[in-house]
Amino acid sequence: MTDYEYILQQVKLFHFKGWEDGVLRKCVDMLPNLSRQELTSLYYSKWVKNDRKFREVVFDTLFADKVGKREERIKNLDTDALIEEFKDKKSGNVALIRKEMRERYKANKGYDRSKIATAFNASIKMDQQWVKSQVRKEQYGDSGNKYQWKKTSWK
Repeated sequence: MTDYEYILQQVKLFHFKGWEDGVLRKCVDMLPNLSRQELTSLYYSKWVKNDRKFREVVFDTLFADKVGKREERIKNLDTDALIEEFKDKKSGNVALIRKEMRERYKANKGYDRSKIATAFNASIKMDQQWVKSQVRKEQYGDSGNKYQWKKTSWK
């Protein structure tokens, strides 16, 4: 029995009765040995559709090199280039860029921080609210009860 056949058999069993930890770990360890065609057929299999965790592992194994290169490229961009790519919503990297920009915003207190805040304020409402919450945390601290706008006047 090949690795592919074994994994497919276990996936079918999971579909009906659930994963056992040891078997799941063994199947995940076998994934790098499979060919791209076998990984693709496994990813699109009707047996894997409902198993989100296993499907993500198969996807990560299938596209590990591409995902890693994209993340490295985004981490190595300077802030101005990152903001320009963030404005281009069709790039397909918006979520990764947003994550990197948030990390950079929290990491430094200089000119880049104001650029990132300006870019977020020109973006969707979720990003605007995130910037507001960061500013509030700086002004009033991180505790949820001590925010001035949350205090009631009757206390």
